[in-house]
Amino acid sequence: MKKIITTDKAPLPIGPYNQATVFNGMVFISGQIAINPATGELVLDSIEEETKCVLNNVAALLEASGSSLDKVLKASVFVKDMNQFSQINAVYAEYFMAETAPARELVQVSELPRFVNIEISVIAFQ
Repeated sequence: MKKIITTDKAPLPIGPYNQATVFNGMVFISGQIAINPATGELVLDSIEEETKCVLNNVAALLEASGSSLDKVLKASVFVKDMNQFSQINAVYAEYFMAETAPARELVQVSELPRFVNIEISVIAFQ
């Protein structure tokens, strides 16, 4: 049975979807953008700060679902500017160790919700 996960430690959905779902021990985190869950404000100071905010939101949802960053199997990263790849990767490496990092794609897209620069979704196990 599918279980819906919600937490006030991550931004509320801005559309007809849930923050996360769990099915059969697998955790599916919806795409997260750099919204500060405490204020509802976007964090756009730099791509590094934006990436940290996104990954903190992902981590909060994983925790709420009974999982954690070290249990992530797959990450999907969508960026607006591929020229920011190295800065994004540097922050990403603070959250995922190379030896145990999940599978990942990082693709450039033309636009993202609320015109942010990065969005990340993940699949993990509990």
